[in-house]
Amino acid sequence: MVRRPVAFVTAGVLFVEAVGIVIVNGVLATVAGNQSMSLAGMDPDAMVTGTWVMGALSGVLLVLCGLIPLLAGMRDRAPGRFARIALIACAVVHGVLGALAVGLIGWAAFAFLMAVLALIVLTLVTFERREPEAGKADAGRAPAPV
Repeated sequence: MVRRPVAFVTAGVLFVEAVGIVIVNGVLATVAGNQSMSLAGMDPDAMVTGTWVMGALSGVLLVLCGLIPLLAGMRDRAPGRFARIALIACAVVHGVLGALAVGLIGWAAFAFLMAVLALIVLTLVTFERREPEAGKADAGRAPAPV
């Protein structure tokens, strides 16, 4: 089936993206620190610290979002309610960033973000909720509403 490889690819791409976003923010922080850049009179050290914190926080969130499809692929089960909400939020962020990236960075960044968005959505769609089969231990219980 396709769902396990898609989940593993999605997890891998999110992990690589986490490393990339930390590196990009590190470069931005270094440039802002070397040039003593500020925004509207803000302290340049605050700009550098804020850039590092944003990069680290974004990287951690992407790693956590990458763990969800990785665990779903290893277990071959659909993610739980909270995990699905986290993946949906990650997909929405990728969609919004893609819309911004097309104007600010270019079509290559847009294509990458849309590919990641497609992988996340494919991961969410391919893992459907399984209902208990007849004759199994959970067969007497009613399925959970969707």
